[in-house]
Amino acid sequence: MQKLIIKGKRELSGKISISGSKNATLPILAASILANYVQINNIPLVKDIFTMVELLNFIGLKTKINRKNHYIKISNNEKNINTLAPYKLVKTMRAGVLVLGSLLTKYGKAKVSLPGGCAIGTRPVNLHLFALKKLGAKIKIKDGYIIAQAKNGLKGAKIKFPSISVGATENALLAAFKAKGKTILKNCAIEPEIKDLIKFLKKLGANIYLEGRTISISESKTKSFKIIHDVIFDRIELGTYMIASAILAKKSLIIDKIDPKIIKSELNILKKIGVQIKQKKNSIIINRARKFKKINIITKPYPGFPTDLQAQLMVLLTQANGESRIKEDIFENRFMHVPELKRMGAQIEIKDKTAIIKGPTKLTGAEVMATDLRASVSLVLAGLIADNRTIINRIYHLDRGYEYLENKLKNCKAKIKRV
Repeated sequence: MQKLIIKGKRELSGKISISGSKNATLPILAASILANYVQINNIPLVKDIFTMVELLNFIGLKTKINRKNHYIKISNNEKNINTLAPYKLVKTMRAGVLVLGSLLTKYGKAKVSLPGGCAIGTRPVNLHLFALKKLGAKIKIKDGYIIAQAKNGLKGAKIKFPSISVGATENALLAAFKAKGKTILKNCAIEPEIKDLIKFLKKLGANIYLEGRTISISESKTKSFKIIHDVIFDRIELGTYMIASAILAKKSLIIDKIDPKIIKSELNILKKIGVQIKQKKNSIIINRARKFKKINIITKPYPGFPTDLQAQLMVLLTQANGESRIKEDIFENRFMHVPELKRMGAQIEIKDKTAIIKGPTKLTGAEVMATDLRASVSLVLAGLIADNRTIINRIYHLDRGYEYLENKLKNCKAKIKRV
């Protein structure tokens, strides 16, 4: 099994270019089932993307990835289509369940394994199924599979989600694409990745309007010509490297291929902590902070502070003056990195859904174990800060969502290697 070895206390300098968004690419790949021929640019070359592409191939689509130029071409000739998404392809990647909406609305049936992914909480698919049932689907769960049918097609409906869910919003959008009549979705997630999916669906022929947390979509007809779409940048990768730069930049570090307007919440919080940030049109410059201030935050749906940056921010707060608090309000089991950080010397206490972080604390290298994707990268950040050597086990989690992580850090003078 592969592991990372990091020698800490190395100052970072140079430039980091941010990859395309994993969380935007995955639902767009699922949406490609609805298309005839598409080219998706700026895709990240990470494990979850390759797994989703393998799933599309299994369903019967034709795919061709250009790794050098980061794009994929996908065609659907409607022959030999398989409406099954098997356990072996969905077990490691939660986004696999998104093919449910596309298959059901286009082919009237789907059999999709209940999803896997990171062990950060139950994350049930009940809201996905709630929306599909409202659209007229007949659904049952059997032997670990969602079996869905809509023999006469789906019908538009008014749907108000009981709580905000990114995945359920995406699946409902995909299912409503060919539903007869008009669908109105209320209390939707409005993450930039969902807005990117809407942009793609519009190119595909969808009539979609977004206002606040309400999305309206009318029955759509797929355009027959080739659709080309550029995926947005990965704001979670950006946030991760911003935090690394704030702590370790020699003087300053440039991060490019981004749009700062999308990450206002993250920028504001980092500035409050004491991080010096200079914004440009498609890049930011992070200056190493001399002192960090304590802060109290709560993870919230966009435009709030993202749960996917909670673990990374916690590492930064081990270096802040005073007692900081992070309340995790999205997932109930997303503090699994805390015991590993404590092995490195962090002073963190969990009470209810809140992590209390005391700082500044000297971190020391240790052998640690990654438990999920974002926890993995938080341990990388801790290893970069810590004295001596840190060994991170189970790094396959990292490969699900971070493209060329070691190379990007090595190019900025970090001492990190995979063995």
